[in-house]
Amino acid sequence: MKFRRWLMVATLLAGGCAAALQAGTPAVAAKANGQARPAVWPAAKSPAAVTDPATEAAITRMLAGMTVEQKVGQMIQADISAITPADLARYPLGSILAGGNSGPYGDERADAAKWLRLVNEFREASRKSGAGVPILVGVDAVHGHSNLPSATIFPHNIGLGALRDPALIRRIGEITAAEVAGSGIDWTFAPTLAVPQDLRWGRSYEGYAADPAQVASYGRAMTLGLQGPLAKGRPLGPLHVAATAKHFLADGGTLDGKDQGDAQMSERTLVARHAVGYPAAIDAGALTVMASFSSWQGVKHHGNKSLLTDVLKGRMGFAGLVVGDWNGHGQVPGCTVTDCPQTFTAGLDLAMAPDSWKGLYETTVRQARDGTLPMARIDDAVRRILRVKAKLGLLGAEPVLRGDPAQVGAPQHLALAREAAARSLVLLKNNGGVLPLRPGARVLIAGPGADNMAMQAGGWTITWQGTDTTAADFPNGQTIGRALASAIGAAGGKTVLSPNGTFTDRPDVAVVVYGEEPYAEFQGDRPDLAFRGHMGEQQLVARLKASGIRVVSVFLSGRPMFTGPQINASDAFVAAWLPGTQGAGLADVLVAKPDGKPKRDFAGRLPFAWPADARSPVAKPLFPVGYGLTYARPAKLGAVNEDPRVDLAASASEDTYMTRGAVPSPWRLGLDSTVTARAMDLAAQEDSRQFTWTDRGSIAIDGPTVDLTRQLGGDYALLLEWRIDSAPAGPVDLSFAGAAFDIGPVVRAAPAGQPTETRVPLRCFKDAGANLSAVGTPLRITANKGFTATLRNVRIEPVGSSIPCPGKAG
Repeated sequence: MKFRRWLMVATLLAGGCAAALQAGTPAVAAKANGQARPAVWPAAKSPAAVTDPATEAAITRMLAGMTVEQKVGQMIQADISAITPADLARYPLGSILAGGNSGPYGDERADAAKWLRLVNEFREASRKSGAGVPILVGVDAVHGHSNLPSATIFPHNIGLGALRDPALIRRIGEITAAEVAGSGIDWTFAPTLAVPQDLRWGRSYEGYAADPAQVASYGRAMTLGLQGPLAKGRPLGPLHVAATAKHFLADGGTLDGKDQGDAQMSERTLVARHAVGYPAAIDAGALTVMASFSSWQGVKHHGNKSLLTDVLKGRMGFAGLVVGDWNGHGQVPGCTVTDCPQTFTAGLDLAMAPDSWKGLYETTVRQARDGTLPMARIDDAVRRILRVKAKLGLLGAEPVLRGDPAQVGAPQHLALAREAAARSLVLLKNNGGVLPLRPGARVLIAGPGADNMAMQAGGWTITWQGTDTTAADFPNGQTIGRALASAIGAAGGKTVLSPNGTFTDRPDVAVVVYGEEPYAEFQGDRPDLAFRGHMGEQQLVARLKASGIRVVSVFLSGRPMFTGPQINASDAFVAAWLPGTQGAGLADVLVAKPDGKPKRDFAGRLPFAWPADARSPVAKPLFPVGYGLTYARPAKLGAVNEDPRVDLAASASEDTYMTRGAVPSPWRLGLDSTVTARAMDLAAQEDSRQFTWTDRGSIAIDGPTVDLTRQLGGDYALLLEWRIDSAPAGPVDLSFAGAAFDIGPVVRAAPAGQPTETRVPLRCFKDAGANLSAVGTPLRITANKGFTATLRNVRIEPVGSSIPCPGKAG
């Protein structure tokens, strides 16, 4: 799903033109054209309970009484940020969703009761329009009901893959469904059945494992957990919701791991590696399937009839509805987000048109009336949508009522999330038996992730990218550091929780929690698999080790990464993935009780290979799939490779321009003669650069032009993490790609001598004339004499709220 953000118009690649294919993927034949042959695909069939005769007869009667407008309305879905219940009187839409940055009445941190109120308002309005068909409400509950504060948040899918336990996955599905239903919502866009092949892909953590068979078993289990077993003539119960098998197809197999990219592979590979999860989910009764943004052999899935109709609905016997992804129909050649009959004729039943719904509705009604879109295809799409609504109990005189807020964050739900977090941990190194932490130990708990709920929960938590999640959002959870401190104290030990690693009394051991910062799709794409910690993590680990302190590294990430230097510098190294909000689960494994034994041993096994260097796809792994030590089965690890074997400078991020005061290659820092610069301590030793203007002049960061149009369509901003040491009286012009704004008022309002953050949305620069398709100067600051500022980090980042534009430069 893509929420309040960019719309990428992908480059369509002809099937036989790509010479570089993923490792192990057969070359695509010269005549490859993205057209599937259904006979070579696995057969499946939606259970008979989905299409029982009585339901079908009732749907036939409903269709006969619906107008063209009402039918088309059923086929279009809007985001709650762009529609109101009153709109349904004129536009009888059949579905709404809550995008990653959308909350009821503009409140991203609304509780379950507020969600329920919004759903009921839309549902009541829908009953008065659209032939009286209640509206269907969807949300991305991808690791628990993750849009909702105080909900039960489970480890992301990659961590669940380390469990290798389908029965537990089913229980997680049941709990997630109960909490989603508790807020009145009846549909979740899960499970993800991707089989990631190139871990540079920013959605890799949404994949359960590299093994298609494990993905299939998990897909079946999660579907049954979310929906319950389907029964003929009976709707889903009030604690179950519709599941979505996604993203059809091979979004985890795109070339170079590019989000929304092209799966350039043979049909044989497509079937054997990426299609395996769908028959299992369909046979289990999955009521919906979501089409992928990506392509196969250059053909966008949203417009590929051979896959959506011939394979999915034909060979795989899928009888539910096929939903699109966020404005994905607009990427089909010849389409726009408001005009795309091709996607419906290809087999899409419900177009996700979050902010384009009104225009799409109007053009689709015209196309239905003039025959561009055949009425038979419209009736089939609406029938499928009504089937799902019938199975959810939305139709009929006595609809199934969902809405028990007490389900959200129930104690027994939190207990299962704690168990899942504990069992997802994978122990890669434990030399000298430093783990478990012994009773009575003096422990330093350090690192940027030690007391950071956003880092341990990851993306898709409260907001789309998850960057602004805090411990206050989950008072029923614990950060890893605070959970460890509690368990260590209960065992008679002493702790210092110090993210920057400072201490007074020398500890026996240090637990350093660090890793990737939160991200979701696209923003998480990487040029390689190197861990580039920019918050002093490696220096902290090295300093502690040099002091003779034993070090335990707890690594938070959405994928295995090249961490050779960190592994060598640590006595123990734990792959903790993105464990969610229940930090106590980690303490259950890492900390010994007073009797010297932990509550749990390590149980996790790698779901993907851990790389020996930063190249991708992983060829020779450092640790293979299935690897994982335990206390019962220890092993000593020798020194590992520290050479990334890629040019880290050459593969610098296109959207990071200064990190800890340094400008990464290929970006370059330039100064006018009127500006001086020197290294400065802001949060750590020499982690920033101080600039002083002795007369009017500029500083600038330049480099090769990069295309940032993909970030344009959503809440992305240029971020400056800095300190204003002395503010000038005149303007301070901040320029990006040639468009400038006067941020002088912002500079003068900032607390002098205190770290602060300044954000300017990319849309502001675009509206001011910036060409985001060719950004060569992502930063220029021009000011008068008297301005002194200390910059630490400059980058593009997603933000979870609307930010106004500053005043234009004169």
